[in-house]
Amino acid sequence: MPGSNKAPTRIADVDPKVLRDLHAGRREARSLAEWLALDYRKMIRLLIDSPTRAELALLDPSIGVSKRMQNAARIALDRLGPGCLPTLQAHHSDTLRGWGAYVVGLLPDLTLAERLDAIRPLADDANSGVREWAWMGVRSHIAADVPGAIQLLTRWTAEPSANLRRFAIEATRPRGVWATHIDLLKQQPSLGRPLLDPLMSDPHKYVQDSVSNWLNDAAKTSPDWVRQFCAAWTRRSPSAATARICKRAQRSLS
Repeated sequence: MPGSNKAPTRIADVDPKVLRDLHAGRREARSLAEWLALDYRKMIRLLIDSPTRAELALLDPSIGVSKRMQNAARIALDRLGPGCLPTLQAHHSDTLRGWGAYVVGLLPDLTLAERLDAIRPLADDANSGVREWAWMGVRSHIAADVPGAIQLLTRWTAEPSANLRRFAIEATRPRGVWATHIDLLKQQPSLGRPLLDPLMSDPHKYVQDSVSNWLNDAAKTSPDWVRQFCAAWTRRSPSAATARICKRAQRSLS
């Protein structure tokens, strides 16, 4: 209901004043409804004074959300150059920080290691939505070099931040959400063990959920492997965290 302090669950219930503040970059979205209510054609003006008709067409609400995010990042990069990234990373708007994640994915001539270094601040953002956009923004580069990504991201599994540990898993999920599948990991999930094994008993449920979802993805194409993997984990680590991960990992198996 407009005027309520409670985050709305329907777009129709988004407070017009809240929406104005969101479009002005004065606040962050509190719910999916507020996020889906956003008009990027208005928000691009936070970066660019006079967007062209062609640029605005790329941000039309009829276009899928992920594509619009990428289009907004492309417009920012084309207009402002790579120097727009620090501005986006530090912006008060979670949406513009999300555009920054896609800028990291679009920057030319970066090695995978450099790209992952650039995404770290957004992967560890306080806003959960920005953290999702962080892995989605660089997913195509991870999928293009799975062995290299696993080698680099294995170091992230030892990070003190649960956000970074979770990123290492979420960014490499065989199926993922709103993301291209990684066929190599669907067919050979054992390649992900360097990422998964260090987190078999992670104390943070945010990480546990990501690990179990990774394994649940793998179970769609390699069910026997997931069963055997979880059985081995349970023998090695009879902890509540491991038990929770394995139960959720096998939720789709009969």
